[in-house]
Formats: sequence, C-alpha cells, structure tokens
Amino acid sequence: MNPFVYNRAADAADAVRRAAALNAKYLGGGTNLVDLMRETIERPPALVDVTGLSREIAQTPDGGLMIGAATRNTALAEHPLVRERYPLLTRAIVAGASPQIRNMATVGGNLLQRTRCVYFYDDDGARCNKRRPGEGCDAIGGFNRMHAVLGASDACIAVHPSDMCVALAALEAVVHLEGPAGARSLPLTDFHRLPGDRPDLETELAPGELITAVELPPAAVAARSAYRKVRDRASYAFALVSVAAALELEGGLVKDVRLAFGGLAHKPWRAWKAEAALRGNAASADAFAAAADAELADARPRSGNAFKVELARRTLVAVLTDLAGAVA
Repeated sequence: MNPFVYNRAADAADAVRRAAALNAKYLGGGTNLVDLMRETIERPPALVDVTGLSREIAQTPDGGLMIGAATRNTALAEHPLVRERYPLLTRAIVAGASPQIRNMATVGGNLLQRTRCVYFYDDDGARCNKRRPGEGCDAIGGFNRMHAVLGASDACIAVHPSDMCVALAALEAVVHLEGPAGARSLPLTDFHRLPGDRPDLETELAPGELITAVELPPAAVAARSAYRKVRDRASYAFALVSVAAALELEGGLVKDVRLAFGGLAHKPWRAWKAEAALRGNAASADAFAAAADAELADARPRSGNAFKVELARRTLVAVLTDLAGAVA
C-alpha cells in the first residue's frame, strides 16, 4: 500500500477544505475504497474521513426523507419510515451485502462504489480504460458474463455493482453535494455517467465535491414495491440482473410505475421506456412483456452475456406480475 495522509473532518465545509488542500479522497465506511487501495488500484495521497458527518434520517416538510450521507446502510434499512414508505429500498440494501458490511458501509460511499469487473482489478496484466484511458478493454473480447448489455461503449462494458442505487434510481432520489463552488443537487439518475470514451469518469462529481445527503421525495407508488436480485449464489453475490419496481393500479390499469435495472449497465438503469409503455395500460402479463421488450430493444450483448437480455425480461415480468397480484 502506498503511504498516505489521514485527516478527520469536523463537518462538510471542513471536509471540502481539507480535500482541496490535500488532493484527497473522502473516506466513509471504506468497504470499497480500502479494498481498492490494498490492490493499488486507488492510490490517493490523502484521505479525509467523513464518517463524522450527518447520519440523520429526517422527514422533509413535503413528506419525503432526507438521509445524511454518513448514515450506515443497516440504519437506513431498519428505519421505520423507510420500511413503511420505501420497502424496496430496505430489500435492496439487505440483498446487497452481509450484516457486517452493512454495519460499516455508508449511504454516500454506496453511491461511489466502483465496478467489480475482474479486468479492472487486475492491474498486473489486463488492459482497462477505466484505470488508464486509452489502454483498451480486455473484457470486450474476454470473460464478460457479468458485464453490461445496455448503455455500454467500445471503451468499457463494466457494470455498476450497487443494489441500493438501483432502488434509489426507481425512487427518484436526489443527491445533495457540497464542494469548493458551493452546494448543489442532482437527480440520482443523472449522478452516474455512462462510459462513452471516458469510463474513468464515473459520476458528475466536480473535483473536491462531497456527497452530503440523499433525499427521497414522497411517492405513494413506493408503498407497493419490490426488489428482486438474480445472482449466481444466494449469499451476497453481485447481481446478474436486478429489478426495482413500484406499481400503483387503478381499475385494473397502471396508474403509476417506477422501474430500474441493476447488473445491466455502467449505472443504475432507470427503465423509462418500459414505464411509458405501461402507464395507462392494463396490468397484464402481455403488457409487462411488451414493456420489457421496449426497454431491452437496444441491448447489445457480448459473447458471454446474451442470456442477460432474456433474464432481465423474465425478471421484470415476474416482479410486476407479483406486484399486480398483490394489489388486485
């Protein structure tokens, strides 16, 4: 491991000041960053510990929730208002990691997880544009069973690993930021980037910006929701495909719906086309299948992951069928 300077921030403004002065990375639970440092994939000259920042989960005036970025995943999953109003978020967090990891990991850190592509982690011989832009991508012609079928590019086909972020995308979460230029906010669906020709740029964070909170807007549709994760083994593997879904029916028709996929793209994939195909239409298996086909029409599978397209289709249909039956 390379030597580095360690500082602990008193508050968000102090963290931003320290990070700018030291060219530092922010350290939350460290469940991803520390592993990357051990593997020498990440080599920050300094760390600013932000675990002392807000862990508050508070109701907003309009009935949503404001979640401090230092909130531990376990605390978020177990919060009564999250379990009552946003049950798919609790399910996604529990599906994402062991209790030990959830007890350490923070909400802000979860948003900044980096891909688990084996070529990204292999700095001894593999080519990876995410590590070194312009070097090439060995995953495209190599072992790509876990890789992206939507939104990928000729530079990178890695997928985002987070379960929590898939649920947050479906819930239309907003990410609050503070940096040298001040405070701002972004929809979570805009926070992560697709790879294009710069897969090393994974988010829209400006240099030195810090995630301070994640806001969940009020959403009546979220009360009837589900998160389903398909993986190679039952115990905390990364998703081959996951679906976050919320469904509201009225008179047998889809009044509102929120859908997002995990395991298919470089970012949590909000299924806008599928949602548009469903709203106002009958809540039927045929309609669910047509909506899935609309979303997956642009899929570009590789040699080892063509199965993901049909798997995603079947998973979406199954989740929506279960939800429709539950609200019938």
